[in-house]
Amino acid sequence: MSPHALSPGMAASIGADARAPVIMAFLVFIGLSLLWLITLTTKEDEPERLYLAGRSLSPRFNGFAMAGEQISVITLMTVPGAIALFGYDGYTAAIDGLITVGILLLLAQKIRDSGRYTLGDLFNLRAWGTAPRIAAAVITLTVTLPLIMIQLRAAGVSTALLLGMSASHVQVLCTVLLGCLVTCFAAVGDLRGTSFMQVVKVPLTLLTLAAVTFLALEKFDWSPDALLSAAVGNSVAPDAYLEPGLWAFSTDLEPLNTLSGHVVVILGTAVTPYLILRVSASRTGRAARRSVSVATGLVGLFVLLLTTTGFAAAAVVGSDDIRAVDAMGQASPILLAAGVLPDHSTSRTVLITVVACVIFLAVLTTVTSVAFAAAVSFAHDVFAPMAVRAGRSDTSAGEVRALRLGVAVLCLAGLSLAAATHRYPVEFLVTFATCVAATCIFPVLVLSFLWRGFNRRGLLWSAYGGLFLCVALTVFSPTVSGTPYAVWPDAEFDWYPLQNPGLVSVPAAFFLGWIGSRTSSKGSARDVEDAECRALTGGEIRTTLAGSE
Repeated sequence: MSPHALSPGMAASIGADARAPVIMAFLVFIGLSLLWLITLTTKEDEPERLYLAGRSLSPRFNGFAMAGEQISVITLMTVPGAIALFGYDGYTAAIDGLITVGILLLLAQKIRDSGRYTLGDLFNLRAWGTAPRIAAAVITLTVTLPLIMIQLRAAGVSTALLLGMSASHVQVLCTVLLGCLVTCFAAVGDLRGTSFMQVVKVPLTLLTLAAVTFLALEKFDWSPDALLSAAVGNSVAPDAYLEPGLWAFSTDLEPLNTLSGHVVVILGTAVTPYLILRVSASRTGRAARRSVSVATGLVGLFVLLLTTTGFAAAAVVGSDDIRAVDAMGQASPILLAAGVLPDHSTSRTVLITVVACVIFLAVLTTVTSVAFAAAVSFAHDVFAPMAVRAGRSDTSAGEVRALRLGVAVLCLAGLSLAAATHRYPVEFLVTFATCVAATCIFPVLVLSFLWRGFNRRGLLWSAYGGLFLCVALTVFSPTVSGTPYAVWPDAEFDWYPLQNPGLVSVPAAFFLGWIGSRTSSKGSARDVEDAECRALTGGEIRTTLAGSE
C-alpha cells in the first residue's frame, strides 16, 4: 500500500476538522447563489421567453451551458469512483459522456430547425392529437423523477461525508435540507438564470479537478507513470486493473451487458428533455451545432480530468480504503481532496470546502435544469392545450403559474422518494431513466426526422411499447433481485440476464415504430408535406403559405 494512503479511520473523520468552515461556506455560497439567481431571473410573463431565454443565447455561451448540463453530481462522484475501483471498466464508462455529445451534434440542428422545444411538440411533428402529447408527458415524467431523486440522494450522502457524519439518519437529514433549498432555487429560476449558473459551474469544476490532480501528481514527483503504477499497486486486483472484466456488477453475458450499458448511456443522455430544451434555445440550427461543438471540447477536458482524478484517488488513497468508506466508490473525490494535503492544514480545509461548493453547485444546476425542462413540458404540452380548449383568456399567465407549480411538485416528489428509499440500492434508476430516454425518445426523433412514412400509430407503438419493455425487463433484471447488489438480493425472479434492457428495448422500439407505421392507413400527400414542413421549419412556411392562399 502507498504511504500516502488514507486509513479508514482518517477517512471517517474527513469532515471533522473542516466541519465549521464547510458549513459556513455552504451558507454563504447558498445565500449568494440564491440572490444571484433571483437577479438573473427574467420578469417576463411570456412563456417562451422564460423557457428559451428568447432564443438569444450566443453559440459560445450556450455551448458552455450545454457542457455544464453534463457535469452532474452523479458524474462527479460516480465516474472517478468507478475508475478508482474498477480501472479499465470505469474508464470506458467515462468516455461515454464524450460520445454522448457527438450523438447530440448529429441531432442538434434538426431539433432547432423544427422550431419545437418539448417532447410533445417534437412528437407532434408526425402525429396529431392529444395522444402523442400525453405519451410525451408520461415519458418525460418517467425520465425526470429518477434523475431528480438520485441526484438529491447523492448530494445528501456526499454532504454528510464532507461533514464527517455518515450515519443513515444524518444522510437523510442532509438530503431533505439540500432538497428543500434546491426546490426553492428551481421554483424561481428560468433558462436564462440557470444558464449563467451552468456557465460559472464549468470553469469552477474544471479548475477544482485540475487542482486536485496536480496536487496528487506532486506526491509522485510530477510523474504520470509513477501515479499510474501506484494506482495499479493500490487497486483491489493489480493484475486485472488495466484490463476489462473487473466491473463488480458483471453478469454471465458480460460482453453483451457492457455493450447494453454503453448504448443506453450514450443514446439516452443525448436526448434527455433538458438537453433538448437547451439545444432549442439556440438562435438558429447552425448556432445549435456550434454550441454543441463548443460543449464537445469542454466535455472532453472534463472527461480527461475525471479520469485522472479516478486514477489519482486509487494511487493516493487506495482502493481498499475507498471501498471501506463507500462500497460504490462515490466518496473517492472527497477522499482524494483530503489525502493530497497535510492533516489539519488550512489549505486542506480550503480544498475540502471548495469541493463541497462544487458538489452543491452541481446538484443545484442539474436538478433545476431537469425539473425545469419537465415542468415546461407539463405547462406547454398539457396545461396550455387544456386552457385553450376551455376558452381561458389568461393562457400565458396560467401557463407560467403551472410551470412554477410543476417545478416545485417535481422537486418535492423526487425529494420524498429519495428520503423514502435511502436504505435501498436504487442507483440503478439512473440507468433506467436513461434507458427510457434511449428507447422511447431517440427512435421517435430519428424516425420523425429521417423517415417520411412515420406516423401516429408508429409513434405510439414505439413510445409505449418501448416504455413497457423498459419497465418489464428492468423489474426482472439482476439489478432488482437475485444478486448481492440488487434491491431485493434474497429474491430470485431475475430471468432477464442483462442489467438493463437497452440492447433489447432500443431495437424493439425502432421495429415497433416501423411496423406500426406500415400497418396503419397512409395519410394524404398534403399530410406528408405538412409533416415534412414542420420537421424542417417548425411550421413557419406552411403558415405563411396558408395566409397567402
